[in-house]
Amino acid sequence: MSPFFVMSLLFGLTFDQTASLCAPSGYIIHVEKRECAYCLAINTTICAGFCMTRDSNGKKLLLKSALSQNVCTYKEMLYQTALIPGCPHHTIPYYSYPVAVSCKCGKCNTDYSDCVHEKVRTNYCTKPQKLCNM
Repeated sequence: MSPFFVMSLLFGLTFDQTASLCAPSGYIIHVEKRECAYCLAINTTICAGFCMTRDSNGKKLLLKSALSQNVCTYKEMLYQTALIPGCPHHTIPYYSYPVAVSCKCGKCNTDYSDCVHEKVRTNYCTKPQKLCNM
């Protein structure tokens, strides 16, 4: 290996944001309402990827705040709204969802992120599906 490659690798590993693979990634959200005739499949982006973390061997000696791990989370996001087709007039047919514009490695903010990994996800349609490309 060339010395330049080794130095670049070491520099990248020193700065965990540079070495992280945390970036906006394509994702499909399936949205349906009981009153509406269709399920809407929405193409959006979420933050996903790897962030460098450090395992602390002295867990009993450190404060709880020092033990938090970095996660791939939103740096910048915007909200878009989609219209769910086939809804009766008395139902609000709109669904707002986040779109990741840029991502970062940092502490998980529960104000706008789900910080718990769920074992079972139910991201599918039970009704006829319509695709929404935003």
